[in-house]
Amino acid sequence: MHLSETEWKKLQEMVERWRAHQEDGPTNPNPQGSENTWDSCQPRRNIFFLKTHKTASSTIMNILFRYGESHNLTFALPITKFHFDYTKFFSTSSVAGFSAKKRETYNIMCHHMRFSLTEVEKVMPRDTFYFTILRNPITLMESSFAYYKQTVSFLRAKDIESFINNTPKFYQSHRLGSNYAKNLLTFDLGFDNNGPESPKQYKLLTNAVDAIFDLVLITEYFDESLVLLKDALCWTFDDVLSFPLNIRSNTSRKILSEETKEKIKSWNQLDWQLYVHFNNSFWNRVERFGIERMEKEVKELRKRREQFSEKCLDAEVNPSQLKDKSMIPYQSGLAEILGYNLKPGLQKDKQRLCHRLILPELQYSELLWSKQVKTVQRPPLKKFRRA
Repeated sequence: MHLSETEWKKLQEMVERWRAHQEDGPTNPNPQGSENTWDSCQPRRNIFFLKTHKTASSTIMNILFRYGESHNLTFALPITKFHFDYTKFFSTSSVAGFSAKKRETYNIMCHHMRFSLTEVEKVMPRDTFYFTILRNPITLMESSFAYYKQTVSFLRAKDIESFINNTPKFYQSHRLGSNYAKNLLTFDLGFDNNGPESPKQYKLLTNAVDAIFDLVLITEYFDESLVLLKDALCWTFDDVLSFPLNIRSNTSRKILSEETKEKIKSWNQLDWQLYVHFNNSFWNRVERFGIERMEKEVKELRKRREQFSEKCLDAEVNPSQLKDKSMIPYQSGLAEILGYNLKPGLQKDKQRLCHRLILPELQYSELLWSKQVKTVQRPPLKKFRRA
């Protein structure tokens, strides 16, 4: 199997853009590895987050929602409210209110999409900060199987072992929804998740992603990722404060054998190579940031989270135990997604912040839509679907 002419062109364009980016100097005034100080940096307001699937990206999204809402920033919102016509490549036509003739200034874009740089650049300002998040493909696929069990490639498989032991039987690359079953990160990044596997292709993929994204976070080191994000954006600890959202209950988690893990890694080799590369670059960045400084800031972040947990949260519970039924997270497949009950009797100002910290993704999207989108005609409700 070989890359199509279009795919080759896309990769080469991204690599060339990366080279030009290095020659001209980054648009980010605080380049990677620098140590920001409050005297030398200004908070970033123009931000693009590629929301990858099953990577703790809903928690990152909540951070961006809160920051944008509290600073009166403008979001690029999907016409369908919840995603930019995923699984199609992103197009400006999926942005509510966007017009090439009458350019709106958008500050934040962070809903699910299949990435297309040329289309995103038509929407976002030139000085936009680009970042995304990657997860170990082994645990990602275990999560995907539970969450997307009703999709075409997983539907007939008894369990993840059955699928990975007989992928020719279950996997149908041409069917809608097959992307959830193989190299999901590669797909979200805009590349062919069924593409060829060779050192040359891996290098092209990693160079292309390096060319676009100012920062790549790692799910397994989430707090360290938030510290790096805080530094890169010149934000505060409270700006990146978060509680885990869209979390599965333990009853829907499965322990995998070492044999199954190796088979999943082999099946998702494009994702694996991306993950290994950016896990290494992540820790190189941590070293430039400073190991002791990182440990200190992670400790402070966790302290702040614990303080807000004591102020805000009664308990993390399954959906049936949520007192406010409007706060039930979206449920999918075999996964039971947990939510939070707030402590009773919170003062009004604290109640609002605590509510925003635990507001599920779809409900927060609805809120932002109602506040920002006034005149755009909405498509029929039957066309809405969760990415």
